[in-house]
Amino acid sequence: MELAALKQAIAGVVGQRRNELTDIAEQLFRFPETGLQEYRSAALLADILEREGFRLERSLAGMDTAFRAAYGSDGPTIAILAEMDALPGLGHACGHNVIAAAAVGAAIALRQAVPIGEARIVVLGTPAEELGIGKVELVKAGIFQGVDAAMMVHPSSRRLVIKHYLGLARIRFTFFGRPAHAAAYPEEGVNALDGVIQTFNGINALRQQLRQDVRVHGIITDGGVAPNIIPATAACHFYVRATDLDEVGRVRERVVACAEGAARATGCRLEVAADERVLAPLKINHTLSGLYSEQLVHLGLPEATAPADKNLGSSDIGNVSQVVPTIHPHVPIGAGVHIHTEDFARATISEQGREAVVEGATAMALTAAELIARPELRKKMWDEFTGS
Repeated sequence: MELAALKQAIAGVVGQRRNELTDIAEQLFRFPETGLQEYRSAALLADILEREGFRLERSLAGMDTAFRAAYGSDGPTIAILAEMDALPGLGHACGHNVIAAAAVGAAIALRQAVPIGEARIVVLGTPAEELGIGKVELVKAGIFQGVDAAMMVHPSSRRLVIKHYLGLARIRFTFFGRPAHAAAYPEEGVNALDGVIQTFNGINALRQQLRQDVRVHGIITDGGVAPNIIPATAACHFYVRATDLDEVGRVRERVVACAEGAARATGCRLEVAADERVLAPLKINHTLSGLYSEQLVHLGLPEATAPADKNLGSSDIGNVSQVVPTIHPHVPIGAGVHIHTEDFARATISEQGREAVVEGATAMALTAAELIARPELRKKMWDEFTGS
């Protein structure tokens, strides 16, 4: 099938299946599940894909809710990623219901339009993005070996093809002191909470000497049990972010030094637990991003002019982008709505949220079709990725 006819067929399939796809987003919205607990969500997505003729592998990389759905055996392998976890207390306030529905839609369209021997279409159910776990574990398990390109879309207030993400490291500090009656025998106690408070004070002073792109933020996870008992234990949890992992590592060492100094100053014993699952920045592939942009032009959808390096967060999609050319475009669900809010969650099932599902499914499937039909583009994409 020639490329123009293939793209027309893809758009037709998404249009025909529109209500089914938007219903997926609404079902996930009604029954939100947090990271690694997405049993109902994963089953919904996997069962739909299995009925559509995809071969299913469930429970990948030690995660019950991760899955791989594949169709085809020859040609380039295109991976479409379906996040599915929700936020505690806020439900789908990051829009993973839209992400999952668009991924399923793109895969179904490609399954129906692309001849079986011309490509391998893979949908990866990637749990626990909010915990920074799912894709990290899938990368470690080698699930992306042999993949030519990976893609997903993310709902946003704007239509963006390129959006930068920060690297992220996570550290937990636990301070151990000695309990005592806070009024009668304060001299007998060693206050673990003082260690936590002095850690925050040290980090707040450190901020003056940090690069503009660096972010350090944390919470107290254990502050004691009662005001009249000097806390024997106290704990805090910090994130360290920057645009490159070298700087993440340097700042993490300085944050640890703040905690070590606080422990020495307060007489506490300190335990440091650094999560080995560090999130990488997103490695931008301009060839693949440009190809997605071409599909937006084809669909008559203008990109926003917002800077790609503003209002940055972190995601485990960055780890995928370090091993395979990857795109992570944003689809709009409402002007002025911001992620991790109740307004954003409601916007995912608004009329514009439904349009975002259709847009994401169509644009990803068209991008994949171009990659499948044009081997010179795949070579250019990989040459950029490897620096050839």
